[in-house]
Amino acid sequence: MSYGLGAYKKTSIHTASKEQILLMLYQAAIKNVKKAIEAIDEKNIPKKGEFIGKFQDIVIELNNSLDFEIGGEVAKELSSLYDYMLYSSTQANLKIDKAPLEGCLNVLNTLYEGWTQAIKELRKEKASKPEAKEE
Repeated sequence: MSYGLGAYKKTSIHTASKEQILLMLYQAAIKNVKKAIEAIDEKNIPKKGEFIGKFQDIVIELNNSLDFEIGGEVAKELSSLYDYMLYSSTQANLKIDKAPLEGCLNVLNTLYEGWTQAIKELRKEKASKPEAKEE
């Protein structure tokens, strides 16, 4: 059963649009931050480190995918937020403190909601444009 689920997930990633992949990355980041907070509550130090590491890998990937030429100020602001989350999660890891992770979770939820809304608007805009006719 798990093989089928793994194959499905792999296929869904390979066939996803850039927008869907972005949302998947945010969902995974949110999940890992929540699990890290849970691990701190349970005093499970190895799991805390594992989930923070996964979260940081995702944030680094998001940061590396920014296009500063196209994104301009928005890309710079996102990069600053990603840097903040990397710093905060490192502090949470070192101090075994969930407060910095809760700050990361707030930022992630805000960004996820914003991207979800932007993607919906983009899809609406694309759907309302008539197809260009070739002559």
